[in-house]
Amino acid sequence: MEEGAEPNLTTKTFGIDADLQKKHQAMLDRLSNRHQVRLDNSLACRSDSTNSSESTSSFLSRFSHSKQSIDSQLADSRLIAQSDPSRFKSHFADISSSISDLEKLVAESSYFLLMKIPDSPGFRNKTNETLVKRFKGTEIGKFTLSDLDSCEVRLTGCCNAVFMNRLKNCKVYLGPVTGSILIEDVEGCIFVLASHQIRIHLAKRCDFSLRVRSRPIIEDSNIVRFAPYCLDYEGIEMDLVKAGLSEETGNWENVDDFKWLRAVQSPNWCVLPENERIGKVSVVDLER
Repeated sequence: MEEGAEPNLTTKTFGIDADLQKKHQAMLDRLSNRHQVRLDNSLACRSDSTNSSESTSSFLSRFSHSKQSIDSQLADSRLIAQSDPSRFKSHFADISSSISDLEKLVAESSYFLLMKIPDSPGFRNKTNETLVKRFKGTEIGKFTLSDLDSCEVRLTGCCNAVFMNRLKNCKVYLGPVTGSILIEDVEGCIFVLASHQIRIHLAKRCDFSLRVRSRPIIEDSNIVRFAPYCLDYEGIEMDLVKAGLSEETGNWENVDDFKWLRAVQSPNWCVLPENERIGKVSVVDLER
């Protein structure tokens, strides 16, 4: 009977092994995707600073080394399950700890990876104004919104990247962005945005209506709510196709909070209730 019980124990162990290994691999893949988003953002907004370049290189080296170590630990899991099942639980606890350390490294490195867009055209230092811009063709690569208070911003057409910094009590309606949107230090704002990547840092009491190809990222933010993209203007469907954003991915509600590393829902963001959403926003495609 004891000989007959042993294969059942091994089979059960392998079942646990497979399930846990899948979960941990999914965590690692998700973290790797986060890293790629940060890397893409840093490349899109590259700084000429030697120190920044060295910091980025150091981060990439540490990330790669840590990821390889976790991959190796995962690869050893089946062997441990076969040779010493008693070590299995502690082995995966070690893997979880390694993943947690790697997540902390990614979160703590965000400050130099989130690089601002210097000397780009944009709207700066405005109060109580309506700001309108139509992007035509490829005339605008990067665009900046900075130090705005109680303004309404209407940007239509496509551009490559947008950086927003120090906005308060503003409404921002933005056509599709072919690259990344970086948002930092905003409060009491409404954003309607479409982009391949959206990164939000230091946001408070803001609503975001998004269409985004990858998972939106928040960090050091609280009381932020999310809903689907709702902008409308003449020609927007063609702009969405041109930007590769014609399909709704549903990622607007798949938000990653880089300062909330627990498995449960982050308390810093939520889905905006339907009865509180702004509905379709139609803007006139005219510059004033």
